[in-house]
Amino acid sequence: MLAGLQNVTFEFGARVIVEDATWHIQPGERIGLIGYNGTGKSTLLKLLVGEYQPSNGTVERSRGISIGYLHQDLLSFDTNDSILQVALGAFERVLQLEKEIEELGKELEKTGDEKTLHEYSDKLQELETIGGYNIHHKTEEILQGLGFANADLQRPYKEFSGGWRMRVLLAKMILQQPDLLLMDEPTNHLDLPSIEWLEKYLQHYQGSVVIVSHDKYFLNRMVTKIVEVYQQQLHIYTGNYEYFEKEKAIRIEMQQKAFENQQDYIRQNERLIERFRAKASKAAMAQSLIKKLDRLERIEDVALERPNIRINFRVDKTPGKVLCELTNVTKSFGENIIIKNATAEIERGDKIALIGANGKGKSTLLRIIAGTEAIEGERKWGHNVDESFYAQHQLEALNINNTIIDEMKECGSQLTELELRSLLGCFLFSGDDADKKIKVLSGGEKARVALAKVIVSKANFLMLDEPTNHLDMHSCDLLIEALNKYEGTTILVSHDRYFVSKTANKIWEIVNQELKEFKGGYEEWVQWKERMAKAADAGNKKSEAKTKQAAKENPKATEHKSALNVERDNNQEIQKGNTAIDKTAKKELQRVQKQFQQIEEQIAATTVKKAELEKMLASPETYSDKHKFLETEAAFQKTADALVNLQNEYEKIFEKLIALEQ
Repeated sequence: MLAGLQNVTFEFGARVIVEDATWHIQPGERIGLIGYNGTGKSTLLKLLVGEYQPSNGTVERSRGISIGYLHQDLLSFDTNDSILQVALGAFERVLQLEKEIEELGKELEKTGDEKTLHEYSDKLQELETIGGYNIHHKTEEILQGLGFANADLQRPYKEFSGGWRMRVLLAKMILQQPDLLLMDEPTNHLDLPSIEWLEKYLQHYQGSVVIVSHDKYFLNRMVTKIVEVYQQQLHIYTGNYEYFEKEKAIRIEMQQKAFENQQDYIRQNERLIERFRAKASKAAMAQSLIKKLDRLERIEDVALERPNIRINFRVDKTPGKVLCELTNVTKSFGENIIIKNATAEIERGDKIALIGANGKGKSTLLRIIAGTEAIEGERKWGHNVDESFYAQHQLEALNINNTIIDEMKECGSQLTELELRSLLGCFLFSGDDADKKIKVLSGGEKARVALAKVIVSKANFLMLDEPTNHLDMHSCDLLIEALNKYEGTTILVSHDRYFVSKTANKIWEIVNQELKEFKGGYEEWVQWKERMAKAADAGNKKSEAKTKQAAKENPKATEHKSALNVERDNNQEIQKGNTAIDKTAKKELQRVQKQFQQIEEQIAATTVKKAELEKMLASPETYSDKHKFLETEAAFQKTADALVNLQNEYEKIFEKLIALEQ
């Protein structure tokens, strides 16, 4: 074990964060730490690093363990050093050795002393042993992976915004390679390419990683265990976020059924006690039943912390077929051209996601569509368009002297105060929070108020710039549900891949100053990109091979052969390969079809077994016998796990079957 909590209770004043919590972090684990906002995820990380001390229990750390802790408070750090120098700070011993070697070299030039020479040689050997000659290359590689251009590496750290500073500190922490890496919302300031790079890097990280994140895609691809902070307890699930969601639903359902059945059992016995108490001959039996109930281990009711409040958009009027039209639009900032001669239409019912790396002009394009950015070319609204624009700079439009609830009332939504308070609950303003003044809110809280105002605006066209940045998973799910029911049109910028995959039916991307449109959802777009990349890679390899062969046979002819002809020949080769009959593929298809049939039968049998065990769990007789209940519950859990594994296998075989049949 690297670190962990043993029977830990931690309190802030009268508020209990966790009670009697035990959690052990093993070497090589990748753990997602999740929970609603305010449940204490960041507090647990601070307990692990020793910033906080528990009220009861112990925080355990292995002797000599190194812990890296990435969190928002690090942004207070400032320096004139270049970002390369800041990241190189990870290699303290290497930098110290380089300094010592430089000083010894100067001394050696002066004296030629043999003792100094030996010391110089030893230092050089140590530098080589600890990989000191590769640190510049390694550091540049990681900074570039996190989105920095080569030209940025020598720029002073203090010139960068908070999001870019956090990337530098993340690079430094990764380079330090601690035994345990604790990361609090690492993807908050990253664009899509950087998130994907971080995923790949952390998947092969040698140490253990604990990540607090609201990014479901990131958690699904990254973690092998989920620790949920829920009702002052830690619930541990072995698997990724998708597995956790299924298992939690089963656990809650089972606990609710167990609670209801036990309550029935208790009520039956209480009625018997009341009847028997009145008769002297049955008094002993009544006492026996009372003792039996006293000894009964009570099952707690399932009380969800967050109710599933519905967010509903209201649309007042229907727009024309085309809401916004861009014709030959060009936008540049000095020599930096964002888009050139872009032509596009946003049609009624479109749900467009504008995605890509930071600095490519996504937010600028949103402002162009909104009509707030000067351009060359033409941008015009369609008929009957009633738009609403959500972005970080919209926070300035909030009246800082209003309370949150008063700000919502001024939107003209015609919702009652109760309905507005319910809506604010979805955006993490519960109870008296709605009566806070806007001026005392943090930046994130103001952003949530501005987003709530967009929801009640009755607009038929929404422009949303990073709407999920300050929402927890539950609120994000509610927003997804609302956008899917929304009858209007949306265009949004987001780096949350789960959110994009659930809300978009078109993808826009700015590539080489051109606006590219893909008619389909995010996952289809990813698959298409992968297919294009593979085809291009295969084409390049075949083209190179053909060119080399032709060069050997006829060097002069090769010199004059155009690139267009090479590409045409290459495409013909691909088509021939695709139409060739492969007998091995037929055999493989038959084998997979047989596998598919077998797994269908196994799923059917396991489903029946699960239903039988569920029925047993629902029986009051099971609960009267603690040993029998635990045995049945364990069998049910084992069967449920087996069913999940079979269904996963079923999906894989099904995909393989589809691929072979095409």
